[in-house]
Amino acid sequence: MALSINEIKSGVTIFIDGDVYVCLDAQHVKPGKGAAFVRARLRNMKTNNIQEKTFRGDEKIEAAFVEERKLQYQYSSGGLFHFMDTDNFEEIAISESSVGNNAKLLKDNLEIQGYFFKGENLSITLPNFIEFSIIETEPGIKGDSSKSGTKPAKIDTGAVIQVPLFINVGDKIKVDTRTGGTYVERIS
Repeated sequence: MALSINEIKSGVTIFIDGDVYVCLDAQHVKPGKGAAFVRARLRNMKTNNIQEKTFRGDEKIEAAFVEERKLQYQYSSGGLFHFMDTDNFEEIAISESSVGNNAKLLKDNLEIQGYFFKGENLSITLPNFIEFSIIETEPGIKGDSSKSGTKPAKIDTGAVIQVPLFINVGDKIKVDTRTGGTYVERIS
């Protein structure tokens, strides 16, 4: 289905040069002289690269129907991550390159969002916050409850993140996945 430039707005997914992009921001410009155009900021759904593109009034842009599916993480093996579609219980294998840095934060049975175009996985999105247990770190220092310093700690997925000095083995913490796995707070 072709879109006119008037239909380009934030959240619309389009197909350009063999890649699927989501529009982050669009400015419709009507100069006093000449034809109207749209200046759009687009994010490649596979590589997450952001670029700006200008569309002229006579251009037709191909719409991309991106399917959003709820997936549940099962296990990883041989460079593939296996998920289960929670609607039809179908198993889906996603390559390590598509999962990217999210791999270190995947826990068993974690529900995520998967984005698909023509049956091919474009990307996955983790929940904004995930709870983890600390399985290995240096002992906490009593009385040091301020955010004056950090130390490395291994969480139950095996990833190492920076946590405040007062965190001990066995503590449960909340991690922000949007920033690559940074400590947010300790959960009592």
